[in-house]
Amino acid sequence: MVKTTSVKLVKLLLLLIFTSTSLYSSIAVLKKAELRNGELRLKFNKSYNKRNIRARVFNHPYRRVFDIPDARLASRKVGRNLHSSHCRSIRISQYKKSVVRIVIEADKAYTCEAYRPLFSYMSYHIPLPKYKSKKHSHYMKKKNAPAKKTKRKKSDIKHSVKVKPAAAKTAKKSKPYILPTPVVSGSNKGTRIVIDAGHGGHDSGAVGGKKQEKDLVLQIAKRLNRQLVKRGYKVYMTRASDRFLKLPQRTKIADRKDAKVFISIHANSVPKKKRNKIQGVETFFLQNTRDAKSQRIAARENKAVLKGAGSSLSKKVIIDSVLNGPKIVQSNKLAIDVQKRIMTNLHSQYRGVRDGGVRHAPFWVLVGASRPSILVEVGYISHPRERKRLFTPSYQELIAKGIAEGVENYMNNRKKEIEF
Repeated sequence: MVKTTSVKLVKLLLLLIFTSTSLYSSIAVLKKAELRNGELRLKFNKSYNKRNIRARVFNHPYRRVFDIPDARLASRKVGRNLHSSHCRSIRISQYKKSVVRIVIEADKAYTCEAYRPLFSYMSYHIPLPKYKSKKHSHYMKKKNAPAKKTKRKKSDIKHSVKVKPAAAKTAKKSKPYILPTPVVSGSNKGTRIVIDAGHGGHDSGAVGGKKQEKDLVLQIAKRLNRQLVKRGYKVYMTRASDRFLKLPQRTKIADRKDAKVFISIHANSVPKKKRNKIQGVETFFLQNTRDAKSQRIAARENKAVLKGAGSSLSKKVIIDSVLNGPKIVQSNKLAIDVQKRIMTNLHSQYRGVRDGGVRHAPFWVLVGASRPSILVEVGYISHPRERKRLFTPSYQELIAKGIAEGVENYMNNRKKEIEF
């Protein structure tokens, strides 16, 4: 009798081992992600081994990243629109084909001991910070002031109606256009940045699928304006409507306003034969180059912007500016920070976005600005899939947020190096 019982126990034990092994070996589906009792709670369709989860910490801004291998989202809706007063953002995405990524962005470092509840093999809980996010507090103050909000909305509507005449007036005086600025705070207050939306007016820039570069870059420039203003910067735009500016006008604004950074936004394009192959995001800084691809891109962008530039912009003057111009090293650092943050943001929500990296080329729109200056090629308008994404508001917002975060990283690092 004892022998029979022992045999049964051994069989049961082997069955349990086999079952648990088979459960952990296949793909687990993340069915649900919700916020409860100060935690992000994940629910899988089957048992999942918590030891497989890779947790990491990144700074500037502070983020806790959890990579869950051998897992996939049940749908794109899982984890969307998660908002907590205790952190800046919570993002859940299908980072790779079989890897789910969770990013928790907070104001500062905090202790986080993620765990699997006892006897709950299909769950995984990630604690959120106990303190409340400054960003959320600022948002709630604005939200709880209905009278002011209503007033602001009316002024915004008035302002939007008057955009065209205001832009025309600006064109005559060659003054930059400033979007309405909300209350700012923090160490960035008063730091000036100039955003240049490329092309405009008669110059459409690159065209693909009846979509024009001049419209795309203006949309992203306005989103970037809002992102930077939220962070406390004083932002100027070279154009806020469909108008063309000559080369001296674009860079003179940055110098006249003593901006710390000059950012020019463009979109790329290639001939029809390559339109289904070439895509990706690239960030350029000013320097001469022998790279054929960079030269072609620069030549295309320079063609329009040099119209009517005048004899003062002779080839010799431009080459001298490129080789001996100030802020080349700082422009390189700025480009690295911006490119990194753009790609991090896009990869958190979209698959297959190519990282074209940081490159250098003689973009003449960057020559006249005697300060750290970059040119961001946000993608290829000639590529069908990328073009569709580029004209999607959520995709544009990720690009704008990435540029703003890159600028903030760069500014923080500069403050450590020297006193502004």
